[in-house]
Amino acid sequence: MINIAEVIETNKMIEQENLDVRTITMGINLLDCANGNLDVLCQNIYNKVTRLACNLVRTGEDISKEYGIPIVNKRISITPIALVGGSACKTPDDYVKIALTLDKVAKELGVNFIGGYSAIVSKGMSHSDELLIRSIPKAMACTERLCSSINVGSTKTGINMDAVRLMGEIIKETAEMTKEADSLGCAKLVVLCNAPDDNPFMAGAFHGVSEADAIINVGVSGPGVVKYALESIRGASFEVLCETIKRTAFKITRVGQLVAQEASRRLGVPFGIIDLSLAPTPAVGDSVADVLREIGLEHPGAPGTTAALALLNDQVKKGGVMASSYVGGLSGAFIPVSEDQGMIDAVEAGALSIEKLEAMTCVCSVGLDMIAIPGDTSAATISGIIADEAAIGMVNQKTTAVRVIPVIGKGIGESVEFGGLLGHAPIMPVNSFNCEAFVHRTGRIPAPIHSFKN
Repeated sequence: MINIAEVIETNKMIEQENLDVRTITMGINLLDCANGNLDVLCQNIYNKVTRLACNLVRTGEDISKEYGIPIVNKRISITPIALVGGSACKTPDDYVKIALTLDKVAKELGVNFIGGYSAIVSKGMSHSDELLIRSIPKAMACTERLCSSINVGSTKTGINMDAVRLMGEIIKETAEMTKEADSLGCAKLVVLCNAPDDNPFMAGAFHGVSEADAIINVGVSGPGVVKYALESIRGASFEVLCETIKRTAFKITRVGQLVAQEASRRLGVPFGIIDLSLAPTPAVGDSVADVLREIGLEHPGAPGTTAALALLNDQVKKGGVMASSYVGGLSGAFIPVSEDQGMIDAVEAGALSIEKLEAMTCVCSVGLDMIAIPGDTSAATISGIIADEAAIGMVNQKTTAVRVIPVIGKGIGESVEFGGLLGHAPIMPVNSFNCEAFVHRTGRIPAPIHSFKN
């Protein structure tokens, strides 16, 4: 039974501590839309997404008003388009036509983003996969709400280095094609290892082939709530610290569970998972970096940062799984630079480098996320960064990702403004030593020995 004290506590978390439901994401299976005729395929996609998601935005707004819970984003994830467009798409431009259809339906439905302009190439690339990948720069340049993700590795299959090399080139090309907007296209493109099928967060969201025809996934975020909780126990033992984070994560997840079940009921679509991720925003008081500072660090990047982040991530997951039987997606702590004012401050103070961020990704939810780098960074260097991050995911059996933005025309010491949830970021230096001979080897890096399970 919910008592009045819990109601008051939840209201305080919403009104004063930046608690929100970051996204309601409807996953939609598009496999039955496949057709050899491109025009028919695009119409099938338009019709199905419109039919299933026509009430998504209104439902989210109604729930938000009735329960007083902010629901920031309403999104759609779809079956990886490389699986849907194979029989109809003969050129990269054919895939761009699908991209325009998806962007059109997203705008008409009023959703913030639609994700799933994707390919799963962890072991090899089909012809359809490669066509989609080569279409990404143009697709990102001519759309506003479309997000793209490519999975280049997994613990089970290893790392497809041919895809890694190609993605370095594609990221550079996307940056060039969107340079008038500070290379914004790269902010909607992520390269993953061990991508989950049920992630509601962009840009990595897609609707996995193991999922139902349509599902509702909800992403909850509350770094501000965790920070405020920790302020009351400054100097306490690690036992008290961990217990406080875990209890707070439990409460946050219960709010998400309520919203997810209500959205599922009203839309007539099965509830999938709750993704409890401490996903920051540029708003003051909504920062994972501030949580790390409250734990005891002057800035993220100081000695002890990786240990503090590991503690935070683990306790968030433990609290979440006690609150819901269906915790999934990524769940944990995100460390995107441009979306977290505290991380930006740490970079500007000289406390945080890409190398330290890479170490932190070993123990958090995703990877190198929303990092602006000099526009003259080579494609090979970007591929090397992707390979390093994929290796962390492969060996540690976790999801890792790279979303870097080589901002054309800008260099170290300058900054870039993306706006909204994407925030702003200083241009971070990248190791300038050459890795070209490494990334230009063909084939794949084998899966680690501990992947051999059956």
